[in-house]
Order: sequence, then structure tokens, then C-alpha cells
Amino acid sequence: MNAIKNITIGQTSRLHRPVGYTMLSNLINIVPFCLSIEAINIIFRAFSTKDAVLDTQRLWTIVGLLVVYLSVMLWAERKAYRANFRSAYEMSAEGRTSLAEHLRRLSLGFLSRHDPGDLSSMLITDFAMAETGMSHHLPQLMGALVMPILAFLSLVWINWRMAVAMFASLPFACLILWLSTSVQNRLSGAQINAKIEAGNRMEEYLQGIRVMKAYNLLGSRFTRLRDAFLNLKRAAIRQEALLGPFVLLSISIVRAGLTLMVVCGAYLLLKGQLDVLTFVMFLIVGSRVFDPLTSALTNFTEFRYFSIAGGRILSLMKEPEQTGTRQAPESGDITFEHASFAYQDKQVLHDICCQFPKNTLTALVGPSGSGKSTLMKLCARFYDPQQGRVMYNGVPMNQCEPESLMRHVSMVFQDVYLFQDTIRNNIRFGKSNTTDAEIEETARQACCHDFIMRLPQGYDTMVGEGGCTLSGGEKQRLSIARAILKNAPVILLDEATASLDPENEVSVQRAIDTLIKGRTVIVIAHRLKTIRNANQILVLDHGRIVERGRHADLMAKDGLYARLWNIQEKALGWQV
Repeated sequence: MNAIKNITIGQTSRLHRPVGYTMLSNLINIVPFCLSIEAINIIFRAFSTKDAVLDTQRLWTIVGLLVVYLSVMLWAERKAYRANFRSAYEMSAEGRTSLAEHLRRLSLGFLSRHDPGDLSSMLITDFAMAETGMSHHLPQLMGALVMPILAFLSLVWINWRMAVAMFASLPFACLILWLSTSVQNRLSGAQINAKIEAGNRMEEYLQGIRVMKAYNLLGSRFTRLRDAFLNLKRAAIRQEALLGPFVLLSISIVRAGLTLMVVCGAYLLLKGQLDVLTFVMFLIVGSRVFDPLTSALTNFTEFRYFSIAGGRILSLMKEPEQTGTRQAPESGDITFEHASFAYQDKQVLHDICCQFPKNTLTALVGPSGSGKSTLMKLCARFYDPQQGRVMYNGVPMNQCEPESLMRHVSMVFQDVYLFQDTIRNNIRFGKSNTTDAEIEETARQACCHDFIMRLPQGYDTMVGEGGCTLSGGEKQRLSIARAILKNAPVILLDEATASLDPENEVSVQRAIDTLIKGRTVIVIAHRLKTIRNANQILVLDHGRIVERGRHADLMAKDGLYARLWNIQEKALGWQV
């Protein structure tokens, strides 16, 4: 039952129609064999009895019934086919959408602990395997299991010794497959992990291709990718080599039932305890029962492998989402009350107490690794602190409904991601129900209308994945346009101008000035001159706030902030 639950991604109710129609189709397909047995019976009586006449009329009646019955078989097969594949495709399509929505609701902490290759493998490969298992293997397996049971219950009343001989080996074949379960779980898990690792290394190889070209790191030297694929090959061969004997042995044992039935039938014929017609009937039914059963046993290990993939999806679907029952306030102060946070075992923030007042600009400064970005991510509830709490206008953020909270927060980071879509639709991500005129007005405010109009199709120009067809400054301004369009009361800026050339920096800075008017702004600053007029400056070091105040106050303290300021002032005079 656990394997069935896994392969249906927990939606076992979807099996009712496909399994029901498959069993109905299998039962309907028995009728031609029954009619064939009756035809053999007529012919046998005509040639085995003296002065008997062949009942041709009855034979032609059976032939006519078989011809007419083909339409019934076609109807049943069509119903089973549609039920199987439609249910599988619907499960796969709806499941992928549900998983993508579930991933969106998970905390950033969970997502950062998992390789993107692993998550994409679940969305694409694992769902494809579950879909194949549900559409091909599971109905076939269910039908193949039902047929022997019905056949045995029917035949045991005709001749119990022949029925027992036919199915005596089946329990032993099932026992062998059951004994191989632990072996397959171990081998399949290793093979799936090897496949994920190979996918991750391939993604790393493609993303780092520019670096490899720049440093002449030829493909033959990229050993991590090569080793990952070699490990995948070994894992796949090991699985096939070790599981193959179990499958072949179980099939041989099942087939031995047919041999055992023939030996038993020959013995009973010689003893005069079985007539030829009954013996022929057992041979026909046996061939009908064992063929689908053999096919099902052949695919059983693959079915269990697919169920492991479905189990991985189910375990991800069970990951707790970020929740909240209260609507976030429209605007207000953001307050940290003794908040501490750690990435797994690494403590990053220690006992943070601070306030970001409404409609003010607060700058976060400090050395690399001091906790600035993590503090900002807590402001957006990308994470929840392990100790203490973060308040938004007096309401604990972990009690706020996440989507309600995110409607009030806009973010502009250094690394801007644009979707492979038009310029217009990339800006529209800030607010879905907006007009083209509003988008163009927003683009003017973000200082990006001019460069957009110079593009081949203007606002309808497609950008490459991640925005690879645009410059860094152009991507930054589009990101700011999104934030302006969203019109959120809280703005988070992660030094959006740090990696820009002077010309782009001026344009982006003008766009930022438009964005932050009348809003609560929290900015991570590396260029300290840009935050001289901030309402407050928080200086972090080793995850703690070591200084706070305005620029003049901090300079007067002659502490860490003053030291960072003096270092930047000296750097301005450097010459090559």
C-alpha cells in the first residue's frame, strides 16, 4: 500500500477508475477463451464419439459471437486506456503545479539547504516516473494479480489438483521479490542520488563555462562532472546486475507452475482421473493467466523504483510551509526583539534589538559576514529567528499570513533575476493587474524607458533567462521599476549600485530616489557616502549591533564606522 500511495503522490483515489476499468477489461477478455474452449469441446466430441456429427451451426454461432464481441473488447480497452493515461497525466500536471506552489510557500532556509538540481529533478524526472508507473505498471500489476485469483477460484471447482499445481509456485515467486525489497531500496536510493548529483554537476558545468574558458579549464580536466557521470553509470549497472537475477528467478518459478500443471495433468490422464478436454482447458487458461503475470513481474522492480521517486515527492510535500493567521498591517515600524538566527549550526545574528521606524531610512553597514544580509532577510520574513521575534507594527511577523506580509514589502538586490519573458511582463511582476500605460510611466520613473525604446521590439522585447541579454545597470533599473509599480510601504535595498559603472550608477541612484520617497527604507550600504543623510545607521560586526546613530554621531565615536569611513576615504586617493 505504501508503494501505491507513493506512486500516486498520495492520491490513491485516482486509482478507482483506471484499476476498475482495467480489471473489467481483463474480465471481458476472458470470454473469448471460454468461447474457444466451448468450440474445442464441440470439435472434440465430434471426433471422439462414434457416429457423432460436427455441430457446424453451433461453431458458426461461436464465431459470430467472437466477431461481435470484438466491439465489446474494444470498448473496454478504450475505457481502460483513457482512464489509465488521463488519470496519470492529470495527476502529473496537477501535482507539478501543487509542488511548485508548495515550494513558493516554504521558507528560504529550506530551499537554500537543497540543491536546485534536486528540486528540479523532483518536478520533472520524479513526476515523469510516477506518471509512467501510474499509467503503465500499476494497472497492469493490479490486473495481473486479480486474474490468478479469479482463475484459481474458478478452476478449483473443476479440478482442484490441477488448480493447485498451476499456482503452487506463485507464492515462492512473490516471496523472492519480497526478499529483494531491501536490496532494491538501497540500490535504487543510491542510483537516484547519483542521478541528482550528476544533474547538479551538469548544471554547475554549464553555469561555470565562462570561468572554464577564461582559465583554459578543458572538459577533460573537469573531473567532478566526469566522476559524477561515472558514478551514475556504476550505480545503474549495479542496480540492473543485482536485481536482474531476482526478477529472472521469480519469472522462472512462476513459469514452472505451467510445467508442474502439465506433469500433473499427464499423470491424471494416465490414471484416468482427468479427461482430455479438461486438460486442454487448463492449458488455455494457464497461458492466458501466466502471460500478463510474467509481464507484471518483469516490470515490478521498475514499479518499485518509480514508487521511490514518488516517495521523494511526498516527503517534500510534507515539509511545513510558512504560515500565519493574521493579516499584516498596512504599514508601521519593524522591531527586532532579542532576535537570534543561525544557518544550521552557524550562529549569524546574536540578540538583535533595534527598530526601523516608519517612513525613515536606515542603513546597515559593517564588514563582510557581519550579518547585514541576514538581518534584511529577516525583515522580509525569508527566515524566522530561532530566538526572539520580529514585529511589524506591533504584530509578530511569524503570525502574519506570508502573502499578506509580502504585499507590503519590495526588494531590490544586487543580483537581479529576470524571467525569460518580455520587458513588459518582467516589470508587471510587481503588480499583475496593471495597464501598459502604467508600466510605461513606471519605467520613466525608474529611468529605464529610454533604453527600452532602443531595444528591437521595445517593451515587447524578450530577455534571456536571468536577464542575460541586458547589462547590469539595465537589469537593476527594471528591478526598481518592479518595486515602484508594487508601491509597497517597506523597501529593502541591498546596495543596488555597488557593482555598476559611474554612468549607470547615476541613473540607478535617480531611480532609487524616486522609489524611496515616503516609505520605510532599509539599505545595506558598502559605499558609505551614499548614506550620510540616513535617519539612522546600524553598524554590525560578528552578528551583533556594535554602534548605532547618525553619521556625525558615529564619526564622533571614532569606532568601527569611523574606521570604515577612513579606509574608504584613503581608497579614493589610490592610483595605479
